[in-house]
Amino acid sequence: MKILVANRGEIAVRVIRACREMGFPTVAVYSEADRAALHAIMADEAVLIGPAPSSESYLRVDRLLEAASKTGATAVHPGYGFLAENADFAQACIDAGLTFIGPSPESIRAMGSKLESRRRMKEAGVPIVPGLEGAAASWEDVAAFGHTAGYPIMLKASAGGGGKGMRQVESEKDLPAAFERVRSEAKSFFGDDAIYAEKIVEQPRHIEVQVLGDQHGNLIHLGERECTLQRRHQKVVEECPSPVVDEALRERIGEAALKVARAVGYYSAGTVEFLMDADSQFYFLEMNTRLQVEHPVTEEVYGIDLVREQIRVAAGETLTMTQQEVHPRRHAIECRIYAEAPYRNFAPSPGRIEFLAVPQGPGVRNDNGVYEGYEVPLHYDPMLSKLVASARTREQAIDRMLRALREYRIEGIETSIPFYSALLSDSEFREGKFDTGFIDSFLARTEIGHLSEELSEASIISAAILAFEETQKATIPMESGIEWRKAALLEGIARARR
Repeated sequence: MKILVANRGEIAVRVIRACREMGFPTVAVYSEADRAALHAIMADEAVLIGPAPSSESYLRVDRLLEAASKTGATAVHPGYGFLAENADFAQACIDAGLTFIGPSPESIRAMGSKLESRRRMKEAGVPIVPGLEGAAASWEDVAAFGHTAGYPIMLKASAGGGGKGMRQVESEKDLPAAFERVRSEAKSFFGDDAIYAEKIVEQPRHIEVQVLGDQHGNLIHLGERECTLQRRHQKVVEECPSPVVDEALRERIGEAALKVARAVGYYSAGTVEFLMDADSQFYFLEMNTRLQVEHPVTEEVYGIDLVREQIRVAAGETLTMTQQEVHPRRHAIECRIYAEAPYRNFAPSPGRIEFLAVPQGPGVRNDNGVYEGYEVPLHYDPMLSKLVASARTREQAIDRMLRALREYRIEGIETSIPFYSALLSDSEFREGKFDTGFIDSFLARTEIGHLSEELSEASIISAAILAFEETQKATIPMESGIEWRKAALLEGIARARR
């Protein structure tokens, strides 16, 4: 089997590595902006599919199929993002005689519409967040729901995902403008302007469950992931298992996730997402019919290669484990390392990576899509890598991640590394006391980018001393250690606050 990877960046590299371990040759596709990208370099073959804009390259089904035909590829792995949850693309691959490494087009289609998936989950007996049962034709339709459910409410694109096409509405006076904006975003991002509304679950946690099935009817779940820490509806830190889910709750939410998957005849890797309130009541949010960005934390905790399993399932093989064999053995945390400037409101920071030193050592994994000398383009998602730390306990995993962040040095561009150093040093994070609004309150409270006015002179001195001591432990040229020193300083500040 020769596998074409219909994606870019770190996920394309991740898939290529799994294929190489299994002995399958790979084909990369790349845009003109990605001629020197790591995934294009690593694959056995690489095909140019168009100019930089994804609409003219990575989203062009015809060019992807042409690349598969030209190279003799017999299977396609979509990664995540781009066309990974596009039922028409999956069907086009099948119609072209290719094996699609993912679920059936029917399953993708059933879960691609938030309204259709809500209807199916209600029929399957899975708890759902109270909301409209159909698309809203006007803001007045939503207003009627708001009168009944009470504010705040959330407007959502029916075909949405990835944090796009969503807007919280605090009162009816804000509804007309919000409705038009979400409808415009839905049309722009997803080509479908259908939107609906849901009641806001107050101070929720975002808990998701990894499911895995084969084409022979075997279906298991691989526990839950804590994905509550988000900024602008985008996950930034994930961990497995959740610090607030015990064995009994894990069994209940896992069984609910399996009900979701069975309702659409699901196979391959997929994720069922739930919102959970302070009383541990959970509600179905959506199902992602693909590999998740945060899949490595599950792999580290449960000892299973999800990409390998996806490929095996697509080839018609059975799962390599049963539900009885699934037990969390470690704790893992993932930080998404972005080319962003936390000191400038997380503005994108494209440019050339002049120096790169990735962390190593026990329990550290870095799913990387870049290299020293690489020019980070402005055209795509700014994620550079996913840094994962795992250990026997959550406390040890946090400490290991902080150590890894101190070792991780990227020069030439700004990155989110200092932000994570401060966040993981925060006492409330370490105690697991957070909800989906935590990042906003953390940023307001800590004032990333400059020293908080709340810090006393003694605390500032203490933080500075700690940062200085940390930087003296490594022989780092001053001109190449700026980013690393910023991370040490912010961690020192966070410790001083405690």
